[in-house]
Amino acid sequence: MTHTLVQDEAAIRETFTEHEEGMRLRDPARIAARYADDVVTCTLAPPLRNSGPDARDVEALAGWMAGFTGPITLEHRDLTVVVSGDVAFAHGLARLSAVPVGYPEGFSMWMRTTVGLQRRDGRWLVTHAHDSVPFHMDGSFLAATDLEP
Repeated sequence: MTHTLVQDEAAIRETFTEHEEGMRLRDPARIAARYADDVVTCTLAPPLRNSGPDARDVEALAGWMAGFTGPITLEHRDLTVVVSGDVAFAHGLARLSAVPVGYPEGFSMWMRTTVGLQRRDGRWLVTHAHDSVPFHMDGSFLAATDLEP
């Protein structure tokens, strides 16, 4: 690996740290700052996808965060980062833990995450983010939120 690739990978991993810190600090602007203006996201919540301004909507993210009491913790694990020029992707697992308003027991769940990035004006920005949870194929179609790595 060349020195530049090492620097690129470190900068890309920092975007994941920024996401984690933005969640921990309940700072939706910090999270949205990671996204390109034309980002497409596929989150766990409906709709099937968001793009551009809808995906970067700080007020909508703040409203989502307001549905929780206490900390919102996001942890990335087993990230693989691949860089080629000004394009990169990363994939791995993420654990989301939080306490929804009215549900004092809270939850912790693992999900899959894949992120596409582009270097724009010298900065790595998320252009595509996709989170998903498998579902049980036993006819119940329930999300498999009980899985752990």
